[in-house]
Amino acid sequence: MRAIVATDKAGGTTGVKLVERPEPQAVINDVVVQIHAGGFTGDELTWPSTWIDRAGRDRTPSIPGHELAGVVTALGYGTTGLSIGQRVFGLTDWYRDGTLAEYVAVEARNLAPLPGDVDFTVGAALVMPGLTAWQGLFEHGCLKAGQSVLVHGAAGVVGSMASQLAREAGAYVIGTGRAGARQTALDFGAQEFVDLDNDALESVGEVDLVFDVIGGDIVKRSAGVIRAGGTLVTITGPTEARPAAGRAVDFVVEPDRAQLSELVQRVRRGRLRTNIGNVAALDDAVEAFNRTERISGKTILRVRP
Repeated sequence: MRAIVATDKAGGTTGVKLVERPEPQAVINDVVVQIHAGGFTGDELTWPSTWIDRAGRDRTPSIPGHELAGVVTALGYGTTGLSIGQRVFGLTDWYRDGTLAEYVAVEARNLAPLPGDVDFTVGAALVMPGLTAWQGLFEHGCLKAGQSVLVHGAAGVVGSMASQLAREAGAYVIGTGRAGARQTALDFGAQEFVDLDNDALESVGEVDLVFDVIGGDIVKRSAGVIRAGGTLVTITGPTEARPAAGRAVDFVVEPDRAQLSELVQRVRRGRLRTNIGNVAALDDAVEAFNRTERISGKTILRVRP
């Protein structure tokens, strides 16, 4: 099969190239998926899990990417709930070869059925942002109807998803970002917008939940706008920021079949939109991975036409 591999453990993209690799086999609890569309995160070459397996052994050259939509072509022993020829989408394990390839072996439990009326490109773009937003808002943030949420980076891939889900859940959504992102953030569900370059973050008053994708000084300042009993949730790693009378949570997104099913049903009903900025073919994947200019929205590789 054709696959994108990475060899530069320093995190550089110069070692990213398109090569021929053996097709994966379905071992116990695995399925093999013929990938139609796959996604990647811009900084995943800096993740330790990109270069080692769970036992800490080197696994270079590694195949990046963890988001996929495609068709099941083989079943390993012990797999349940899926069948050969079924359309699926999901999130692969961090410590295994990923989805920037024509085929991938993935644990069956990490996949959910993809309805026939949802495009593979949309399915792949929904996985990481959708699960991250869902888990941050509802599992870790315990968001409820009638509460207020401050969503940082509300025009971004994850922030736009969080804004939509929070708004649909009955929360009041305040989005943040740079001035040029205002209209995009509002289009994706924010009811107010804070320009982080020119507006005082503290002007929002007190909120029940802060959903952070930025980190640094922003997350520290955000702790001061959380009302008593509120929550600060961040995906940028452990933080020393703590609300005076609330809690702070950092988390890493996890695969979840039930949550994927909830997300895709919202897409089908027109209640949730993905934020896709660039769709490239596998032949153009190296260029997409090495792109220097900033792309607004998710980059998806369309592996099959």
